[in-house]
Amino acid sequence: MIKLLRIELKKILTYRIFWILTGLYFFFLAAGILLAEFIFNNMINDFNKRMPIPFPHVRFYFFPDIWQNITYFASIRYVLIFPAIIIIILITNEFANKTIRQNVVNGMSRQEFLWSKMQVILLLSVVITLIVGIGILILGFLNSDIQSFSIIIRRSSFILGFFVSVFSVLILAFFFGFLMRNTGLSIALFVLYVLIIEPVVYFTLKIPPLQPNKVSTYLPFNSMIRITEYPSVPMLKQIMGFQLQSHVSLAACGISLLYSAVMIGIVFWVLYKKDL
Repeated sequence: MIKLLRIELKKILTYRIFWILTGLYFFFLAAGILLAEFIFNNMINDFNKRMPIPFPHVRFYFFPDIWQNITYFASIRYVLIFPAIIIIILITNEFANKTIRQNVVNGMSRQEFLWSKMQVILLLSVVITLIVGIGILILGFLNSDIQSFSIIIRRSSFILGFFVSVFSVLILAFFFGFLMRNTGLSIALFVLYVLIIEPVVYFTLKIPPLQPNKVSTYLPFNSMIRITEYPSVPMLKQIMGFQLQSHVSLAACGISLLYSAVMIGIVFWVLYKKDL
């Protein structure tokens, strides 16, 4: 198992595009997290200009709510698209350079090839989750006066939900890359689906006659990024009537992981039935 991962890392760490996209991802991730409170409070200021009773500013970076707030902003589709594109490039390069065929000729089984890619996805998901988790702890300690360990970790389940989100999104990207086998086409279709097709379908299904069935919450990408649905901001409940989460839903994680399992199963079937 470790041998397969080492082989993959030797290839990945030599790709310049890998480092560029990784750098862009963490830059936009950090910018989004650090500017979230500022942007949200500016929106409140604009809203208060039209209200007789002003709403107070919100604080994002305090325990225990910071777990929910940061994982929400880290799960925004425009941010998660960067590591997804990394996975697409890594898998489509295998077909473009014919290294997948060479690996099989050299004795690697198709099952080992698939498992090696799953290891990379799992490792990248863990690294991203750890970095976000460390960022949460740093910001939380800098902005909270809480000394109680139980309060600090009270809502830490949201970081596990974030891991499920990242892992599932990367599996979806792997699915696109494996089926399309062309870098440009895979990225174009993935971005089109994530940023245009699914959001249009989502808002179409929210039309009142279709609202009660809640089909929109079960769309693949939407289900993956909605594990943390909203930041923990009372104003959202007071003004917009949103039902704020108190914990990560196991059902939401289950739906996301079910999609991942189905896509892995399809890739496994195609890998064995079709030529490389």
